[in-house]
Formats: sequence, structure tokens, C-alpha cells
Amino acid sequence: MYQIKGKIDSTNAPEFEKELMEALPTEIDASELEYISSAGLRVLLKLTKAVGDVTVVNVSGEVYEILDVTGFTSILNVKKALREISVEGKSVLGKGGNGTVYRLDDETIVKVYRPDHPMEAIDRERAYAKAAFVAGIPSVIAYDMVKVGDSYGVVYEAMNSDTLGHAIANDPEHLDEYVAKYVALAKKLHSTPVDDDTVTTLKDFLMSRADNAFMHEYLEQSEIDVLKDIIASMTDCKTLVHGDFHPGNIMLQDGELMLIDMGEVTRGVPIYDVATVFRDLISAPRNNSDIIEQSVGLKADKCTEVGQKFLAMYSGITDPAQFEQYMKMLGLIYAFNVVMLMSDVPKATQRAPLIINNLLRPVVLPNAEVLKHILSK
Repeated sequence: MYQIKGKIDSTNAPEFEKELMEALPTEIDASELEYISSAGLRVLLKLTKAVGDVTVVNVSGEVYEILDVTGFTSILNVKKALREISVEGKSVLGKGGNGTVYRLDDETIVKVYRPDHPMEAIDRERAYAKAAFVAGIPSVIAYDMVKVGDSYGVVYEAMNSDTLGHAIANDPEHLDEYVAKYVALAKKLHSTPVDDDTVTTLKDFLMSRADNAFMHEYLEQSEIDVLKDIIASMTDCKTLVHGDFHPGNIMLQDGELMLIDMGEVTRGVPIYDVATVFRDLISAPRNNSDIIEQSVGLKADKCTEVGQKFLAMYSGITDPAQFEQYMKMLGLIYAFNVVMLMSDVPKATQRAPLIINNLLRPVVLPNAEVLKHILSK
């Protein structure tokens, strides 16, 4: 990556231009750039005309202000330098597949991602959090991206808050009240249209998964074709699907529930989101109780209780036989969900054969037509 240093003004702009036009970089590291004048900016403008898109990273606050005021943030792809923070000694609020959430202070939390989690995905999560907030979805405000050791993180607001999972664990007498709030949040999420096209559709998200290299390595083309056929049948919908809608990803702040962890947010059919509740609160605790307790903040038996109450209240089904059929339907969508996400989990190559042999081939493929019918409603 091409690096620029010090101060660039009229005295050294000609030399800067000569070096830059010889190198013709598309990515520039500005971590050591202290100042740039209009003469230097004109050189950058000339570079964009020569090579097209130019990305400038690690820009200090002072230099960013110059670029922003002059309109160069709309000409260049400018990324600010990340501030560095430490989470040493900070309390853990939740831990999931993509990272860990820590409390920084009374007003902020930080989600620290796995070291191998791409920055593009983190940027996308911030954008989705903003889109949800602007649309009126109760969600915490995302602040800046930060560097935490070898990892990246996003800082969120969290005044006097804790996760819904911890709140239920610490105050079981008010379980029904918490579940009612949980259902109300789901209903709000699943009924509020979001017109922001920065949020991808569930169909596009799943199609990209079905066609990725991991799937082609482990599945037959005929199996991939069936998965894509199921996805294509899905109803287009503008309301949001959170994708990981469990109590560990919901903050309780001053009596109000607000969403965090927006990395898997899409626009799609609500039933797909409800199936993630089945996945995390009904199915997963049976075999992964320790991992689920870390992620959700509840012991396995309490997860099951909360899940059952949520699904009964959300569906409004009171007849036991009808509720059993409803649960079977969610179990089928859950199986499809796990298959589609199997390449995005730690140790995916170890889990793939288990998922393929226990969920894809005996459950999803034989019920492809049923899934198409459910997801097209």
C-alpha cells in the first residue's frame, strides 16, 4: 500500500505528484499524514482521474476534516484511523460465534469481533444498525469502529443496560413480562418496512451463500440447485429479519428492549426470524448448553422455557395440536437455516459433514416443496 507522510503543501506538491503518478496506487495509507493543502488535494484529484476509485485509509481526524470540508470524502473512499481501546478487566455481556460484547462504561458497550472477521462485514453491520434505527426499530446507536488488540470492534450506546438474557436470569419472577416485551419487539421488527436499499434482501443473502465456494466444495450441484430453488420461492418483503434474534442480542435499557448485533440483518419473511428463536432457544440448548449460556445468558432449561413462551405468544396458537404442528414447521425452517449458515461458523469444515448428513439430506431436501410453500406465504 502506498504511504504518504508529513505535510503536503505547495512547496512539495510537485514532487508528491511525480511520485504518485509514477506509482498510480489505488490504496493510500495516510496514517502518517499530518496535513494536506489544496495543492496536495489537486494531486489526489489527478490520481482519481488516472486510476478511477482511490481508497485512503487511516486518516486522522484533522486530515479527515480537511477532506470532508473540501468535498473530497465524496470523491475518495476515505476511512478514518481507528482509535485503539482495551477491554482488559471489562465485564462480558455476551459471547457468540462472531465475537464478544463487553461493557466499557456506564454509557457504552463494545462488540469485539473475531480476528478473522472482515472489516467489510463490520462496516455493513454498522450501516444496518443505522438503517434500523432510522426506520424506527428500537436498536442501540452504533458509534465508531475501534481497534482492540488484533481485532476490530464497534462501540454502541448502552446507558444503564444489560442483555435481556441476563435480566431474565437475574429476575425470573418477571419472566412473563420480559417475554411479552420480547414478542412486542419481534412484532415491531416484523411489521416496520425499511426502504433503505443498503440493507440486502434475505433472498440475495441466501443466494450468495448457496453459490459460495464452501457449498460447492461440500455439496453436489443438484443439492445446491434445490437450495437455490427454495430461496427463489421466498416472498419479497421489506420488513427486517434480524437473523440472530435471541435474548443475548437484545439490550434492556430503562425498561425498553433494543436490538444489537445487526450483522445478519436482511429484509425478508418474518417466519425465517422466528425460526432463529427456535434454533437458539429450543434446539441448540439440547446439545450445546455451555455455548448457549455464554451467548444467550440463560441456562439450557431456562432457554427452553423462554423459547416456548415466546413462540406461543408470538403465534397466538393455544391449541396444543396446532402448536405442535407450528413447532414442526419451525424445525424445518431451522434445518434450512443451519444448512445455509454452515460455512459461516468457526470450525465450519468440521461441522459441515454433520450438518449435511443430519439436516440437509434427511430433512431439507426431502421437504423442499414444503419449505417453498411455507416461505412463499
